[in-house]
Amino acid sequence: MDYKKTLNLPVTKFAMKANLANKEPGQLKEWEKNGLYSKLREAAKGRPSFILHDGPPYANGHLHIGHAINKILKDIIVRSKQMDGFDAPYVPGWDCHGLPIEHNVDKKLGSKKKNMTPVEVRQACRKYAAGFVDIQRDEFKRFGVAGEWDEPYLTMNNAYEARIAKECGEFALSGDMFLGKKPIYWCCSCHTALAEAEIEYHDHGSPSIYVKFPLKDDISSLVPGLQDGEKISMVIWTTTPWTIPANLAICLHPEFVYAAVKTPEQGVMIMARELVEKVMAEFGIEDFTVLSDIEAKDLENKRCTHPMYERDSLIILGEHVTLEAGTGCVHTAPGHGADDNIVGLRYGLKPYSPVNAKGCFTDEVADFEGQFILKANQGIIEKLDGLGALVQHTPMTHSYPHCWRCKKPVIFRATPQWFISMDKKGLRKKSLEEIDNVNWIPAWGKARIYSMIEHRPDWCLSRQRSWGVPIPVFHCEECGEVYVTRESVDKIHSLFLEHSSDIWFAKEAKELMPEGAACAKCGGTTFEKDHNILDVWFDSGVSHAAVLEEREGLTRPADLYLEGSDQHRGWFHSSLLTAVGRTDHAPYKSVLTHGFVVDSQGKKMSKSVGNVVAPEKIIKQHGADILRLWVASADYRDDVRISDNIIRQLSDAYRRIRNTCRFMLGNLSDFNPDTDLQPVSAMTDMDRFVLHRLATLIEKSLNAYDAYEFHTIYHAMHNFCVVELSAFYLDINKDRLYTSPPAATVRRNAQTVMYYLLDGIIRVMAPILPFTAEEVWKHMPAFDGKKESVHLTSRPQVDPAWKDEALGVRWQKILDVRAEVTRALEEARTAKLIGHPLDAAIAIYVADTDVREILAGFGPDLRDIFIVSQATLLDAPGETGFTSKEIDGLFVSVARAEGEKCERCWRYDVTTGDRNDLPGTCARCSGALDVIGVEA
Repeated sequence: MDYKKTLNLPVTKFAMKANLANKEPGQLKEWEKNGLYSKLREAAKGRPSFILHDGPPYANGHLHIGHAINKILKDIIVRSKQMDGFDAPYVPGWDCHGLPIEHNVDKKLGSKKKNMTPVEVRQACRKYAAGFVDIQRDEFKRFGVAGEWDEPYLTMNNAYEARIAKECGEFALSGDMFLGKKPIYWCCSCHTALAEAEIEYHDHGSPSIYVKFPLKDDISSLVPGLQDGEKISMVIWTTTPWTIPANLAICLHPEFVYAAVKTPEQGVMIMARELVEKVMAEFGIEDFTVLSDIEAKDLENKRCTHPMYERDSLIILGEHVTLEAGTGCVHTAPGHGADDNIVGLRYGLKPYSPVNAKGCFTDEVADFEGQFILKANQGIIEKLDGLGALVQHTPMTHSYPHCWRCKKPVIFRATPQWFISMDKKGLRKKSLEEIDNVNWIPAWGKARIYSMIEHRPDWCLSRQRSWGVPIPVFHCEECGEVYVTRESVDKIHSLFLEHSSDIWFAKEAKELMPEGAACAKCGGTTFEKDHNILDVWFDSGVSHAAVLEEREGLTRPADLYLEGSDQHRGWFHSSLLTAVGRTDHAPYKSVLTHGFVVDSQGKKMSKSVGNVVAPEKIIKQHGADILRLWVASADYRDDVRISDNIIRQLSDAYRRIRNTCRFMLGNLSDFNPDTDLQPVSAMTDMDRFVLHRLATLIEKSLNAYDAYEFHTIYHAMHNFCVVELSAFYLDINKDRLYTSPPAATVRRNAQTVMYYLLDGIIRVMAPILPFTAEEVWKHMPAFDGKKESVHLTSRPQVDPAWKDEALGVRWQKILDVRAEVTRALEEARTAKLIGHPLDAAIAIYVADTDVREILAGFGPDLRDIFIVSQATLLDAPGETGFTSKEIDGLFVSVARAEGEKCERCWRYDVTTGDRNDLPGTCARCSGALDVIGVEA
């Protein structure tokens, strides 16, 4: 007889190989066809809401691995909250305006742009952005991210643009927004102002020069020993020689002591007393004399002669001066430095900036008019040298600000710009107070953004480009007064809502303004439109108003904002300022930050280095669930590593989880939950122990979901499947699952436990592995009330009957012994005493009476725990055998099992062959065959 035909072998259509890359697209189409997301929204009606507000990625280019970690983290959270009983919609969005898009469109248009109207250029930008929205939308959906993809928010949509203009107008009406001239970051290549968040720092080569500014006022009383006619100069240091023509002052620290240093060749030079030795060494001057020490306040308001031009350079005091580099005498050009401008205003110095939008000197700079400032450096140095003002010139490399788009060095340049004041109406103070009311994850995020808000300058809102939302104000042509009223703000909002912000560029000012508009200052009635657009960070920053406040089903503040750590100075930052400025409250309750993606060595991803790992490649090779498992497995609070090897390791881990589920599905093929579920109270201790461990897994996982610690879930789920199920419970249960009569209580008990295990594991994994969880769910036994999708179900629930701490303690002791027995069997196998564990008969001695009593309670079933043919307990340790190094007093002897091998269960048993009618079977299997009704 072929006894294999009498076994309860697994039957399932759940494939061994995942083949995710090929199967997942079909699942996506099925979800879309069935309207799963709409069903989720319908099922969630009336529940408490959880709003994760999506920070809009830029609609420019294909997605990279950073997009993957960001969007997948969001999806895991939204799915878990939905299953936790919340109404958790996900509205994706895109940032569609700005220089990167305009820059690419300009390159695409080439010479055609000259013959196009501003509106036509903007429409080309709009089309470009829309194209990448479609591309990225499909790529995000392929990640398995569920959301309102048919109705995302776009910053270029009419309603959004109208709200941007309205929010800007409200800032203008409140007095927080003002037109001023102060130094801001300026890109000479892109011809526009830049915000701090649009700056990157890279190494840059600059000339380092020391320059003498001859004193014009007499300070001989401060320098005893100064000879008649002896020249005395202030010495400054700078790495931007091109700013020397804009110099208006030399700044000293009010608390520093300065020294008059006499040298043979350079005359008498004044510098900080603490830096004399260092500076002289740098100049290579060994023969020098300190004539006197001078208090900074005694030099205040003294005048020097500009080394290049016939004008004064005033000596002023400022606390930003340091002793870290230079001479302690700071070259001050109020038009080209933030600190310079602030301290200069105290002395009535205006921000003088003789540089045009292209970075070239204006006609105010004799000898250098029309020259690009950085190229003029060498000529300025040569002129200073020729005038006898140059003390030293050496090249140096240092970290320098660059434009985030064109990657070229930027400058500080004072131009008329629109600003939001940080202090006029207390925006800084209110924002800092609101930071304390937000939950920052990780906690260090709080200190980071607090410092940024605390020390940031006024927000430069204006940009000198075309593709964006215009600043909705007008200027009187008669006197230049700014015109903005409640009526004008409301009218522009209405016009943008109907026509988009393109209408600003298509119509004249009078067509955009309220009827009868007149200048409040001079009464003039002719106006011109402002020619600036808004910083795109303002666009995305007001999404709390344009999306959360206006979209049905969403609310402000959001429960969670989630982005990369760079957004402390980006979207988190601009959102906070715009929300506090308009509502006095932060737009978010919690802010979660993830790190950047790096390679296996911790290095930044770079195409030139060749270490870029594209999400598309991972999905094509392994499937989106593997990409999602990578996201879940990492502690995203730090930088996250990825490589082909890491993905392969996760693929192996995934297969173990999948095969565990497959095994249980196969053994549930004849199980009906509506009729076959067994009471937990009647189960064996081992069954109840595994349910106890399942309860622990579920509780740990749900707590981790709530704390956004998904790596905890991954490790717990993987270990549970591999260690506690595959290597323990399921391994032991194969015997009773395969050899017991189909309806035997012991088999139904095991099936009941596996049903609970599978149901719990699926629901735990669903937010992380949505494709796999859905596939397993489809193959789960049908039962009354089974949902069409696992994603329409709730979180797994822990039955109180499963939990038994005392049982858990007892079984942990058994598991400890089992691990040592396994080592003993492995030694016996290595010694070729046995081949398979079922070849073995073991005898165990354990000194611990509690453990001995537990083992004795199994009686003849003790062999099942160790998966051997025979197992007995000894009263004393034997002379030869395995002695545990882990458990004191544990001894195991291994011998060949007695009897013959049963052809059905493969165990050695002395009863095998006793029945002539069922030859080759042991007593247990022949009894099972009698129940089944099998005859020889």
